[in-house]
Amino acid sequence: MKLIIQIPCFNEEKTLPQTYADLPRRIEGIDEIEVMIIDDGSTDQTVRIARELGIDHIIRHGGNRGLAAAFSSGIRACLQRDADIIVNTDGDNQYAGADIARLVAPILRGDSTIVLGDRQTSQVEHFTASKKMLQRIGSAVVRQLSGVQLNDAVSGFRAFSREAALQLNVITTFSYTVETLIQAGAKRLPVTSVPVRTNPKTRDSRLFKSIRQFVSRQAATMFRSYMMYHPARVFLAVAVGLACCSAVPLVLLMTDTWITPATSGVGVMTYGAFLVAALTAGLLALTADLQRNNRRLIEMVLEAVRQIECGDAPAHPLIPSGTPVFRHRTRRTSNAAADPGSEVIGA
Repeated sequence: MKLIIQIPCFNEEKTLPQTYADLPRRIEGIDEIEVMIIDDGSTDQTVRIARELGIDHIIRHGGNRGLAAAFSSGIRACLQRDADIIVNTDGDNQYAGADIARLVAPILRGDSTIVLGDRQTSQVEHFTASKKMLQRIGSAVVRQLSGVQLNDAVSGFRAFSREAALQLNVITTFSYTVETLIQAGAKRLPVTSVPVRTNPKTRDSRLFKSIRQFVSRQAATMFRSYMMYHPARVFLAVAVGLACCSAVPLVLLMTDTWITPATSGVGVMTYGAFLVAALTAGLLALTADLQRNNRRLIEMVLEAVRQIECGDAPAHPLIPSGTPVFRHRTRRTSNAAADPGSEVIGA
C-alpha cells in the first residue's frame, strides 16, 4: 500500500521545511510513504528548499496557474506514480501532519473513498466570528447541494483512494474543494470526515484577497458544479416557478370583474409570456438532462484513459498479456534539464 502526500505550493520557502518535518514517516497499514510538491510558479526558493529537504517528487508549473490546477496536476502525477492513497495538505503548515494517519484510516478499512479533515472551525482561534458563521453557512449549502454529510466543506486536508482520484475532474480555476464534493455526491462516492488539528496561522491566504471575493467565487463554483451534474433540477425549478407566475394573471382574468377590455389584453400577454418562458425552461431541462448523460459517457472515457495511462486498465481478452501500456510523459523544459528531479508542466 503506497501513500503519496501532495503539497501544492506557491512561494512557501518559509513554511515548507516545517510542513515537511511534521509529516509522518510510518503509518500502520502503509508500506511506502512518499512526498510530492506541486510548485505553482513560485518566484522564491521553494523548489531549491524542496530539493534540499529530499522531497521525493517535484512537479513544477511553468507559471502560476492557481490552486485548482496545482491540485489536479498533483493528483495526476500521484496516480502515475502508483499511489494507492493520496493525501492533500497545504504548504503553509495549516494542518497537523500527525493527523494524516487518522485521515487515511477510513480508506484503509474500506469504509470510504474520500476523507475530509474537519478543522472544527468553531474552535479555531484565529477565525473571526464572521468567518466562523460563513463557514457554517457555506458547509450547510454544500451539504445540501452534494448530499454529502460534512462540517468543513473547504478544508484542503483530504485523503483520496485511487478509485476516487481516477474519477475526479476539476474544471474550476479557483479551488477544487467544493467542486470535488459535488462530484463525489453525484458519483455516489463514499465520503466521510474525521476531526483534525490545525497549527497557528503563519500567513494570510493567497487564494483570495478578501472574504467577499472568496464567498462570491465559491458561490459561482457551487452553482456551476451543481449545474454540471444536476441541470434538469435547476431548469425544472425555473419552469415550475414561471408556470406558477403565469397562473396569477390567468386567475385574475377569470375572477376579477373590474378588468376592462384594455387591461385584459395586458393580462393575456403577461400570461402568455410567462407560459412561453415556462415551456422554454422545461425544454431546456430536457436538453440539459440529455447533455448530462453525454457528460457521464465522456467521464467514463476519461476514467478509462487515466486507467490506461496509469497502468490500471483491466485485462482485455483481445489484448495479449505483456503488451506495453502507454504512460503519459510530462513535457520537460530547459529548467527541468537543469533539475532532473522535477517535471515541468507548461503554463
